[in-house]
Amino acid sequence: MPLLDWLNKPDAVRTVQKVPYRLLEAVPELSAGDPDTENMLIQGDNLQALKALLPLYAGKVKCIYIDPPYNTRSAFTHYDDNLEHSLWLSLMYPRLELLRELLAEDGSIWVSIDDNEAHYLKVMMDEVFGRRNFVASVVWQKRTSPDNRLRLGAAHDVILVYKKNAFTQNESFNQLAVNEGRIKDFKNPDDDPRGAWASTDFTGMTGHATPNQFYTIVSPNGKAYPPPEGRCWALAEETFKNLLADNRVWFGKDGNARPRLKRFLNEMKGQNAWTWWTNAEAGHNQEAKKEINELFGASDAFDTPKPERLLERILQIATNPNDLVLDSFLGSGTTAAVAHKMNRHYIGIEMGDHAETHCQPRLKKVIEGEQGGISKAVNWQGGGGFHYFRLGETIFDELGSIHPDVRFAALAAHIWFCETRSPLAKPADSALLGIHNGTAYYLLYNGILGDRRPQSGNVLTQAVLDVLPKHAGRKIIYGEASRFGKPRLDAENIIFKQIPYDVRAV
Repeated sequence: MPLLDWLNKPDAVRTVQKVPYRLLEAVPELSAGDPDTENMLIQGDNLQALKALLPLYAGKVKCIYIDPPYNTRSAFTHYDDNLEHSLWLSLMYPRLELLRELLAEDGSIWVSIDDNEAHYLKVMMDEVFGRRNFVASVVWQKRTSPDNRLRLGAAHDVILVYKKNAFTQNESFNQLAVNEGRIKDFKNPDDDPRGAWASTDFTGMTGHATPNQFYTIVSPNGKAYPPPEGRCWALAEETFKNLLADNRVWFGKDGNARPRLKRFLNEMKGQNAWTWWTNAEAGHNQEAKKEINELFGASDAFDTPKPERLLERILQIATNPNDLVLDSFLGSGTTAAVAHKMNRHYIGIEMGDHAETHCQPRLKKVIEGEQGGISKAVNWQGGGGFHYFRLGETIFDELGSIHPDVRFAALAAHIWFCETRSPLAKPADSALLGIHNGTAYYLLYNGILGDRRPQSGNVLTQAVLDVLPKHAGRKIIYGEASRFGKPRLDAENIIFKQIPYDVRAV
């Protein structure tokens, strides 16, 4: 597979390994609503925030949507988008790596971009996510009229769509609701008691056809129809005969046309999406600007928002209620707001001050029941909540020791992920973190056994081993020190790892 190369790519590829693990510090005064909510708004550098999320959320995010800087060489109020091309590529690569780690096996990532970097981004995402996991390049008509400044102006953005595992696409993507334009296609010219229907093509491609898909159909008026040249019939002859007996084949008003299948409106659960999204279906820039102006006022609006209807469509296709959605370039908070209104859990990450000045008040208004954007369409009445976090200290201090602010649960989540490459199911509250593939993992730290003295709770001694939850198989124990020699450790089937030296970065 061809790979994209650029200045300093080797450094970009190694970036993830160099990013320190940081604590997430809750900011209760900026949180709002239901205190038991799982929703998170994180202020801080998204690369470091994504790294901090790995221990608890790796493999759990159903849908990722990001709207990164487009590298258009123009400065916006809230973003400096004037990044040299290679720097932009180096910015994106490690973030995509971490996003892939967070994505569930049946999850998908959707990335908005324009033609300045779309083709480079496609090749980069082929490398990170795998070319076979590319799903589609959605074309979103973002404008309502031509740009009068340009002879050939851009009318669209693209949204690159990848799956963690492309073979789960049909199982995990939803149909859209049947829209009014499609409903108008359904008529009932033959007064079928089952109601309105639309006719669909009855031919198929011959690549995987079987011999019983090549037969001649005779219309009610006697005209014979073999399959069109280069095509076959979509279904076997016996299946066709059953459909014909059930009055599900249409030969035209005069009974002499090539056969088509009747598809009844009352049997349609939805309609499949395709990659051309008009501004009538998915909103447009002017609509997005109006939504933001109503929320913040024209003088303090965000420069490049996306309309809520665009995110609604993505989440309709890619998620179900209670699924987890992540946006690590949250901007003005649109993804989180739409996810909240659609009863999805979400994590939003935003670096700038507008995490506090725009995202936080916007989500607070959502909780209070604001009626802009998609609110009326989804019957949003308010409720729910979110927790606000800032990035805190790194797990290691300047001397390489565990930072004193690091609590047991945070270190436990980090160690578990490092060892198993999977997140802890719930916050750890016991020295036994869990058992993975037959190995039990223990952490002796921060007085988890109720005694901080040397020779006791944080040090592996016989007394400590006696009170640890038992496991007959292999055991990996993290602690400050061990009083057992290698023969004793081997006899007990223990691998001891010393804090902080054996605690590694993810």
